[in-house]
Amino acid sequence: MNYVSAEVTTRNEFYGNKNPEQLIQEYGSPLYVYNERIFRSRCRDMKNLIKYKNFKVQFSAKANSNLSLLKIAREEGLNVDAMSPGEIYLELKAGFKPEQIFFVCNNVSADEMKFAIDSKVNISVDSLSQLDLLGKINRGGKVAVRFNSGIGAGHSEKVVTAGKNTKFGVDAKLVPEVKKILKKYDLKLIGINQHIGSLFMEPTPYVESVKSLLSIAENFEDLEFIDMGGGFGIPYHKQTGEDRLDIKLLGEQLDEIIEAWTKKYGKEITIKIEPGRYIPAESSVLLGTVYAVKFNGERKYVGTDIGFNVLARPVMYNSHHDVEIYRKDSEAQANIEEVTLVGNICESGDIIAKNRKLPEMREGDIIGILDAGAYGYAMSSNYNSRLRPAEILIKEDGTEIVIRRRDTLEDLLRNF
Repeated sequence: MNYVSAEVTTRNEFYGNKNPEQLIQEYGSPLYVYNERIFRSRCRDMKNLIKYKNFKVQFSAKANSNLSLLKIAREEGLNVDAMSPGEIYLELKAGFKPEQIFFVCNNVSADEMKFAIDSKVNISVDSLSQLDLLGKINRGGKVAVRFNSGIGAGHSEKVVTAGKNTKFGVDAKLVPEVKKILKKYDLKLIGINQHIGSLFMEPTPYVESVKSLLSIAENFEDLEFIDMGGGFGIPYHKQTGEDRLDIKLLGEQLDEIIEAWTKKYGKEITIKIEPGRYIPAESSVLLGTVYAVKFNGERKYVGTDIGFNVLARPVMYNSHHDVEIYRKDSEAQANIEEVTLVGNICESGDIIAKNRKLPEMREGDIIGILDAGAYGYAMSSNYNSRLRPAEILIKEDGTEIVIRRRDTLEDLLRNF
């Protein structure tokens, strides 16, 4: 197999002992491929972010809830957050203890809250009404509150989760009302948390939001933890040399702020982060196959089996993913041309990359969509009654294992 464009995965020795063609032949196309070494490395990046001793990293299961990856995150010493009873269930199955799970809920029912209470996990609410509901069903219990620090950031307005235009968090002005509800139901506030958005690549917004959150924390005595949130970005434009988030600089700034604040607060409480996509994103490449090449008017389309049922981010957020090309025959050279890379879903919006300059592609080529490990399979579906792909893990010794089998046609009938 010749690599027409594969600088990133070649440099990382991503595919272990096999090449993309061999993996596709064995496990089908499309195919999510994960690299264990990269996944563990990103876990360790975050564990070593700051020097503060009472520091915990929470893996974000909403970004990737594969059971095998959850187990690796646990092995690396991470805690985990959950957005639903389903995620709590998976995390417990992965071996996390209830005290390691943080249920950060948003507009949930009493039944979902009861599930979390019965599971003995810590719960965060993000509105006065949800705090009141929790008090009614768990009088005298423990709770955390998600505040809106007033500072938002993210790669799309759809993922900005703080500031003036978001559904998330309690406005800092409502601290007195929070205290009233806590007193009304004899609830113990054990922590406060925030999340400003997803995919920031420059430290300043995050650092400023942490300062704001710590200021809010001063309104409450005897907190056990503060969760600073996350949304740490990764360079999706690797092929054009995009810089990484400077986590060394970010860590130094956070250490300075936290050290000063804990002295002022008089207690070295636990500090948490939720790095989100930073841990799983770069650990996966989504492989697919080119099945059609054609012109409509002046535009050239390259048709693949990677529809938005397999990778939704480009359609939902107009997100960029770098593309690699692997060719089965002996010719590795290709001219650069402008194409629109599309999937096989019956929707005009089923576009992976629009008007992208890429090496010329041919029918039968295998493509690799880079950085697909976060919000990739987790957002996949059976739309058009298509089968979701398998997920495989390239282990540290270069061998691979299946960590989720490919759907079968019978799976489409299992709930009828």
